[in-house]
Amino acid sequence: MSEIVPSMQTSTIETEALIIGAGPVGLFQIFELGLLEIQAQVIDSLHVIGGQCVELYPHKPIYDIPAIPFCTGQELIDRLQEQIKPFNPTFHLEQEVTELTQQIDGRFLVLTSKKMCFLTKTIFIAAGVGSFQVRTLKVPGIEKFDDQQLFYNVQDPALFNNQNVVICGDNEVALNWAIHFVGKAQSVTLIHRRDSFKASPTKISTMKDLCAANKMQFKVGQITGFEESKDHLTQIQLTGTDGLTELIPLDRLLVFLGLSPKLGPIADWGLDLERKQVVVDTEKFSTNVPGIFAVGDINTYPGKKKLILSGFHEATLAAFAAKDYLYPEQKIHLLYTTTSPKLHKILGVQSPTFD
Repeated sequence: MSEIVPSMQTSTIETEALIIGAGPVGLFQIFELGLLEIQAQVIDSLHVIGGQCVELYPHKPIYDIPAIPFCTGQELIDRLQEQIKPFNPTFHLEQEVTELTQQIDGRFLVLTSKKMCFLTKTIFIAAGVGSFQVRTLKVPGIEKFDDQQLFYNVQDPALFNNQNVVICGDNEVALNWAIHFVGKAQSVTLIHRRDSFKASPTKISTMKDLCAANKMQFKVGQITGFEESKDHLTQIQLTGTDGLTELIPLDRLLVFLGLSPKLGPIADWGLDLERKQVVVDTEKFSTNVPGIFAVGDINTYPGKKKLILSGFHEATLAAFAAKDYLYPEQKIHLLYTTTSPKLHKILGVQSPTFD
Protein backbone atom coordinates (compact mmCIF):
# COMPACT_ATOMS: atom_id res chain seq x y z
CA MET A 1 0.00 0.00 0.00
CA SER A 2 1.12 3.56 -0.66
CA GLU A 3 1.77 5.49 2.51
CA ILE A 4 0.16 8.87 3.19
CA VAL A 5 2.12 10.77 5.83
CA PRO A 6 0.60 13.34 8.22
CA SER A 7 1.27 16.90 7.12
CA MET A 8 3.16 18.34 10.07
CA GLN A 9 6.75 17.05 10.02
CA THR A 10 9.90 19.05 10.75
CA SER A 11 12.75 16.60 10.07
CA THR A 12 14.42 16.59 6.66
CA ILE A 13 13.46 13.73 4.34
CA GLU A 14 16.27 12.72 1.99
CA THR A 15 15.27 11.14 -1.31
CA GLU A 16 16.57 10.50 -4.80
CA ALA A 17 13.41 11.82 -6.45
CA LEU A 18 10.65 14.21 -5.45
CA ILE A 19 7.53 14.30 -7.60
CA ILE A 20 5.33 17.38 -7.44
CA GLY A 21 1.82 16.34 -8.42
CA ALA A 22 -0.15 13.14 -7.77
CA GLY A 23 -2.26 13.12 -10.93
CA PRO A 24 -2.10 10.32 -13.51
CA VAL A 25 1.25 11.42 -14.98
CA GLY A 26 2.77 11.86 -11.52
CA LEU A 27 1.60 8.37 -10.57
CA PHE A 28 3.06 6.86 -13.74
CA GLN A 29 6.30 8.72 -13.04
CA ILE A 30 6.50 6.73 -9.79
CA PHE A 31 6.17 3.51 -11.80
CA GLU A 32 8.84 4.35 -14.36
CA LEU A 33 11.27 5.50 -11.67
CA GLY A 34 10.52 2.38 -9.68
CA LEU A 35 11.45 0.10 -12.57
CA LEU A 36 14.83 1.84 -12.54
CA GLU A 37 15.08 1.33 -8.76
CA ILE A 38 14.64 5.01 -7.93
CA GLN A 39 12.41 5.59 -4.92
CA ALA A 40 10.17 8.66 -4.93
CA GLN A 41 8.37 10.94 -2.49
CA VAL A 42 5.27 12.77 -3.78
CA ILE A 43 3.77 16.15 -2.86
CA ASP A 44 0.31 17.34 -3.92
CA SER A 45 -1.78 20.36 -2.99
CA LEU A 46 -5.04 18.38 -2.97
CA HIS A 47 -6.35 16.23 -0.11
CA VAL A 48 -6.66 13.13 -2.30
CA ILE A 49 -4.49 11.28 -4.80
CA GLY A 50 -5.53 11.66 -8.43
CA GLY A 51 -5.32 15.31 -9.47
CA GLN A 52 -7.90 16.58 -11.95
CA CYS A 53 -9.13 13.05 -12.70
CA VAL A 54 -10.53 12.68 -9.19
CA GLU A 55 -11.37 16.26 -8.25
CA LEU A 56 -12.86 17.49 -11.52
CA TYR A 57 -14.15 14.49 -13.47
CA PRO A 58 -14.09 11.22 -11.50
CA HIS A 59 -16.98 9.86 -13.61
CA LYS A 60 -16.01 11.44 -16.92
CA PRO A 61 -15.31 8.78 -19.57
CA ILE A 62 -11.78 8.45 -20.96
CA TYR A 63 -11.36 6.57 -24.25
CA ASP A 64 -7.74 7.16 -25.30
CA ILE A 65 -5.71 5.17 -22.77
CA PRO A 66 -3.91 2.38 -24.68
CA ALA A 67 -5.49 -1.10 -24.29
CA ILE A 68 -8.30 0.32 -22.12
CA PRO A 69 -11.28 1.02 -24.40
CA PHE A 70 -13.10 2.90 -21.65
CA CYS A 71 -12.57 3.98 -18.06
CA THR A 72 -13.56 6.85 -15.81
CA GLY A 73 -11.14 9.30 -14.27
CA GLN A 74 -11.45 7.56 -10.91
CA GLU A 75 -10.95 4.12 -12.45
CA LEU A 76 -7.77 5.29 -14.17
CA ILE A 77 -6.38 6.57 -10.88
CA ASP A 78 -7.37 3.34 -9.10
CA ARG A 79 -5.51 1.28 -11.73
CA LEU A 80 -2.43 3.48 -11.54
CA GLN A 81 -2.38 3.19 -7.75
CA GLU A 82 -2.57 -0.58 -8.07
CA GLN A 83 0.30 -0.50 -10.57
CA ILE A 84 2.64 1.46 -8.27
CA LYS A 85 2.03 -0.66 -5.15
CA PRO A 86 5.34 -2.57 -5.53
CA PHE A 87 7.24 0.70 -5.06
CA ASN A 88 5.44 1.81 -1.88
CA PRO A 89 5.65 5.56 -2.59
CA THR A 90 5.01 8.08 0.18
CA PHE A 91 2.44 10.82 -0.46
CA HIS A 92 2.41 14.19 1.31
CA LEU A 93 -0.98 15.77 0.59
CA GLU A 94 -2.69 19.12 1.18
CA GLN A 95 0.51 21.10 0.75
CA GLU A 96 2.50 22.76 -1.96
CA VAL A 97 6.16 23.58 -2.45
CA THR A 98 6.90 27.09 -1.23
CA GLU A 99 10.69 27.25 -1.50
CA LEU A 100 13.33 25.53 -3.58
CA THR A 101 17.06 26.18 -3.28
CA GLN A 102 19.94 24.26 -4.82
CA GLN A 103 22.70 23.23 -2.43
CA ILE A 104 26.44 23.23 -3.01
CA ASP A 105 26.40 19.48 -3.63
CA GLY A 106 23.77 19.90 -6.35
CA ARG A 107 20.84 18.58 -4.33
CA PHE A 108 17.66 20.60 -3.89
CA LEU A 109 16.31 21.72 -0.54
CA VAL A 110 12.52 21.87 -0.78
CA LEU A 111 10.16 23.39 1.80
CA THR A 112 6.37 23.04 1.77
CA SER A 113 3.44 25.05 3.07
CA LYS A 114 3.08 22.53 5.93
CA LYS A 115 6.69 23.07 7.05
CA MET A 116 7.96 19.80 5.62
CA CYS A 117 11.55 19.72 4.38
CA PHE A 118 13.00 17.53 1.63
CA LEU A 119 16.54 17.12 0.37
CA THR A 120 16.35 15.57 -3.09
CA LYS A 121 18.70 14.83 -5.96
CA THR A 122 16.03 15.19 -8.66
CA ILE A 123 12.65 16.87 -9.00
CA PHE A 124 9.82 15.91 -11.35
CA ILE A 125 7.19 18.59 -11.85
CA ALA A 126 3.97 16.79 -12.76
CA ALA A 127 1.67 19.54 -11.54
CA GLY A 128 -0.77 19.56 -14.45
CA VAL A 129 -1.79 23.15 -15.07
CA GLY A 130 -0.39 24.16 -11.69
CA SER A 131 -1.34 23.62 -8.07
CA PHE A 132 -5.06 23.53 -7.53
CA GLN A 133 -6.61 25.95 -5.05
CA VAL A 134 -10.12 25.55 -3.72
CA ARG A 135 -12.54 28.15 -5.07
CA THR A 136 -13.82 29.92 -2.00
CA LEU A 137 -17.15 31.59 -1.33
CA LYS A 138 -16.94 35.27 -2.36
CA VAL A 139 -19.08 36.74 0.40
CA PRO A 140 -17.30 39.48 2.38
CA GLY A 141 -16.67 38.53 5.99
CA ILE A 142 -17.83 34.91 5.80
CA GLU A 143 -14.23 33.64 5.90
CA LYS A 144 -14.25 34.26 9.68
CA PHE A 145 -16.20 30.99 9.98
CA ASP A 146 -13.62 28.90 8.06
CA ASP A 147 -13.03 25.49 9.66
CA GLN A 148 -15.59 26.32 12.36
CA GLN A 149 -18.87 26.30 10.50
CA LEU A 150 -17.71 26.88 6.91
CA PHE A 151 -15.86 23.99 5.26
CA TYR A 152 -14.43 23.30 1.79
CA ASN A 153 -13.87 19.59 2.40
CA VAL A 154 -15.02 16.98 4.88
CA GLN A 155 -12.33 15.76 7.26
CA ASP A 156 -14.66 14.40 9.95
CA PRO A 157 -18.18 13.48 8.75
CA ALA A 158 -19.35 13.13 12.36
CA LEU A 159 -19.15 16.94 12.73
CA PHE A 160 -22.25 17.19 10.54
CA ASN A 161 -24.41 14.64 12.34
CA ASN A 162 -27.59 16.09 13.87
CA GLN A 163 -26.79 19.47 12.31
CA ASN A 164 -28.67 21.66 9.86
CA VAL A 165 -26.36 21.33 6.87
CA VAL A 166 -26.33 23.52 3.77
CA ILE A 167 -24.22 22.32 0.84
CA CYS A 168 -23.31 24.63 -2.04
CA GLY A 169 -22.24 23.13 -5.36
CA ASP A 170 -23.27 21.25 -8.50
CA ASN A 171 -20.51 18.65 -8.81
CA GLU A 172 -20.15 15.00 -7.86
CA VAL A 173 -18.59 15.80 -4.50
CA ALA A 174 -21.44 18.14 -3.50
CA LEU A 175 -24.11 15.58 -4.40
CA ASN A 176 -22.21 12.73 -2.76
CA TRP A 177 -22.10 14.51 0.58
CA ALA A 178 -25.68 15.78 0.32
CA ILE A 179 -26.88 12.20 -0.19
CA HIS A 180 -24.53 10.89 2.51
CA PHE A 181 -25.84 13.24 5.20
CA VAL A 182 -29.52 12.45 4.59
CA GLY A 183 -30.68 10.59 7.68
CA LYS A 184 -27.59 11.63 9.62
CA ALA A 185 -27.94 15.42 9.65
CA GLN A 186 -30.93 17.23 11.15
CA SER A 187 -31.61 18.66 7.70
CA VAL A 188 -29.83 18.83 4.34
CA THR A 189 -30.25 21.66 1.85
CA LEU A 190 -28.38 21.63 -1.47
CA ILE A 191 -28.05 24.93 -3.29
CA HIS A 192 -26.70 25.91 -6.69
CA ARG A 193 -27.13 28.91 -8.95
CA ARG A 194 -28.96 26.88 -11.58
CA ASP A 195 -30.91 23.66 -11.89
CA SER A 196 -28.21 21.61 -13.63
CA PHE A 197 -25.39 19.46 -12.31
CA LYS A 198 -21.92 18.21 -13.24
CA ALA A 199 -22.42 14.77 -11.75
CA SER A 200 -23.32 11.24 -12.80
CA PRO A 201 -26.96 10.62 -13.81
CA THR A 202 -27.29 8.12 -10.94
CA LYS A 203 -26.28 10.70 -8.33
CA ILE A 204 -28.59 13.35 -9.82
CA SER A 205 -31.50 10.90 -9.87
CA THR A 206 -30.87 9.85 -6.25
CA MET A 207 -30.73 13.46 -5.10
CA LYS A 208 -33.99 14.33 -6.87
CA ASP A 209 -35.70 11.26 -5.41
CA LEU A 210 -34.65 12.31 -1.91
CA CYS A 211 -36.01 15.81 -2.54
CA ALA A 212 -39.31 14.38 -3.80
CA ALA A 213 -39.54 12.31 -0.61
CA ASN A 214 -38.91 15.47 1.48
CA LYS A 215 -35.74 13.98 2.94
CA MET A 216 -33.65 16.90 1.69
CA GLN A 217 -34.17 20.16 -0.21
CA PHE A 218 -32.70 21.69 -3.33
CA LYS A 219 -32.83 25.46 -3.91
CA VAL A 220 -31.69 27.49 -6.90
CA GLY A 221 -29.76 30.64 -6.07
CA GLN A 222 -26.48 32.13 -4.91
CA ILE A 223 -25.25 32.93 -1.42
CA THR A 224 -25.07 36.71 -1.23
CA GLY A 225 -24.92 37.33 2.50
CA PHE A 226 -25.22 35.87 5.96
CA GLU A 227 -26.42 36.58 9.48
CA GLU A 228 -24.61 35.83 12.70
CA SER A 229 -25.20 35.97 16.44
CA LYS A 230 -22.39 36.19 18.97
CA ASP A 231 -19.77 35.27 16.32
CA HIS A 232 -21.85 32.27 15.31
CA LEU A 233 -23.11 31.79 11.74
CA THR A 234 -26.88 31.39 11.97
CA GLN A 235 -28.29 31.96 8.47
CA ILE A 236 -27.20 32.45 4.90
CA GLN A 237 -28.93 34.77 2.45
CA LEU A 238 -29.87 33.07 -0.81
CA THR A 239 -30.68 35.22 -3.85
CA GLY A 240 -32.71 33.45 -6.52
CA THR A 241 -32.66 33.98 -10.27
CA ASP A 242 -35.68 36.27 -9.85
CA GLY A 243 -33.71 38.56 -7.55
CA LEU A 244 -35.72 37.63 -4.49
CA THR A 245 -33.87 36.63 -1.33
CA GLU A 246 -34.58 34.22 1.49
CA LEU A 247 -32.78 33.31 4.69
CA ILE A 248 -31.82 29.70 5.31
CA PRO A 249 -30.95 28.70 8.91
CA LEU A 250 -27.92 26.44 9.30
CA ASP A 251 -25.32 25.02 11.64
CA ARG A 252 -22.76 23.92 9.04
CA LEU A 253 -22.02 25.19 5.53
CA LEU A 254 -20.17 23.00 3.02
CA VAL A 255 -18.93 24.62 -0.20
CA PHE A 256 -17.79 22.69 -3.28
CA LEU A 257 -17.21 25.20 -6.08
CA GLY A 258 -14.39 23.32 -7.78
CA LEU A 259 -10.73 24.16 -8.11
CA SER A 260 -8.70 26.99 -9.58
CA PRO A 261 -5.26 26.18 -11.07
CA LYS A 262 -2.34 28.46 -10.26
CA LEU A 263 1.29 28.17 -11.34
CA GLY A 264 2.28 29.38 -7.88
CA PRO A 265 5.88 29.30 -6.61
CA ILE A 266 7.07 27.32 -9.65
CA ALA A 267 7.26 30.69 -11.42
CA ASP A 268 10.07 31.74 -9.05
CA TRP A 269 12.35 28.72 -9.44
CA GLY A 270 14.46 30.11 -12.27
CA LEU A 271 12.94 27.81 -14.86
CA ASP A 272 12.44 28.86 -18.46
CA LEU A 273 8.73 29.53 -18.91
CA GLU A 274 6.51 30.09 -21.91
CA ARG A 275 2.91 31.18 -21.31
CA LYS A 276 3.03 29.87 -17.73
CA GLN A 277 4.36 26.49 -18.85
CA VAL A 278 7.79 24.99 -18.21
CA VAL A 279 10.01 24.69 -21.28
CA VAL A 280 11.64 21.25 -21.68
CA ASP A 281 13.66 19.37 -24.27
CA THR A 282 12.13 16.33 -25.95
CA GLU A 283 15.00 13.93 -25.31
CA LYS A 284 15.05 14.00 -21.51
CA PHE A 285 12.13 16.29 -20.63
CA SER A 286 14.59 18.19 -18.49
CA THR A 287 14.30 21.88 -17.77
CA ASN A 288 17.07 24.46 -18.02
CA VAL A 289 18.02 23.53 -14.44
CA PRO A 290 19.88 20.18 -14.38
CA GLY A 291 18.12 17.67 -12.15
CA ILE A 292 14.66 19.22 -12.59
CA PHE A 293 12.29 17.55 -15.06
CA ALA A 294 8.75 18.51 -16.10
CA VAL A 295 6.14 16.10 -17.44
CA GLY A 296 2.48 16.31 -18.37
CA ASP A 297 0.40 19.42 -18.92
CA ILE A 298 2.82 21.67 -16.99
CA ASN A 299 5.46 21.52 -19.74
CA THR A 300 5.72 22.83 -23.28
CA TYR A 301 7.81 22.02 -26.36
CA PRO A 302 7.29 22.13 -30.14
CA GLY A 303 4.40 19.85 -31.07
CA LYS A 304 3.19 19.46 -27.48
CA LYS A 305 -0.19 17.71 -27.11
CA LYS A 306 -1.93 17.89 -23.75
CA LEU A 307 -2.96 14.26 -23.50
CA ILE A 308 -2.55 11.82 -20.63
CA LEU A 309 -0.88 9.27 -22.89
CA SER A 310 1.64 11.93 -24.00
CA GLY A 311 2.43 12.52 -20.33
CA PHE A 312 3.08 8.80 -19.86
CA HIS A 313 5.64 8.90 -22.69
CA GLU A 314 7.29 11.98 -21.17
CA ALA A 315 7.50 10.33 -17.74
CA THR A 316 9.24 7.31 -19.25
CA LEU A 317 11.98 9.33 -20.95
CA ALA A 318 12.37 11.57 -17.91
CA ALA A 319 12.92 8.52 -15.69
CA PHE A 320 15.72 7.19 -17.92
CA ALA A 321 17.28 10.66 -18.06
CA ALA A 322 17.15 10.89 -14.26
CA LYS A 323 18.83 7.50 -13.88
CA ASP A 324 21.66 8.71 -16.11
CA TYR A 325 21.83 12.00 -14.15
CA LEU A 326 21.98 10.18 -10.80
CA TYR A 327 24.37 7.43 -11.87
CA PRO A 328 26.38 8.67 -14.88
CA GLU A 329 28.97 5.92 -14.38
CA GLN A 330 26.38 3.16 -14.87
CA LYS A 331 25.39 1.80 -18.24
CA ILE A 332 21.59 1.73 -18.44
CA HIS A 333 20.18 -1.32 -20.18
CA LEU A 334 16.70 -1.25 -21.64
CA LEU A 335 14.82 -4.13 -19.99
CA TYR A 336 11.36 -5.42 -20.84
CA THR A 337 8.74 -6.27 -18.25
CA THR A 338 7.66 -9.23 -20.40
CA THR A 339 11.00 -11.06 -20.18
CA SER A 340 13.28 -9.49 -17.56
CA PRO A 341 13.69 -11.56 -14.34
CA LYS A 342 15.12 -8.44 -12.70
CA LEU A 343 12.00 -6.41 -13.43
CA HIS A 344 9.80 -9.32 -12.37
CA LYS A 345 11.60 -9.33 -9.02
CA ILE A 346 11.18 -5.56 -8.67
CA LEU A 347 7.47 -5.86 -9.46
CA GLY A 348 7.04 -8.85 -7.18
CA VAL A 349 5.69 -11.11 -9.92
CA GLN A 350 6.72 -14.59 -11.00
CA SER A 351 8.76 -14.88 -14.16
CA PRO A 352 6.76 -16.76 -16.81
CA THR A 353 8.05 -19.92 -18.42
CA PHE A 354 7.75 -20.42 -22.15
CA ASP A 355 7.53 -23.79 -23.87
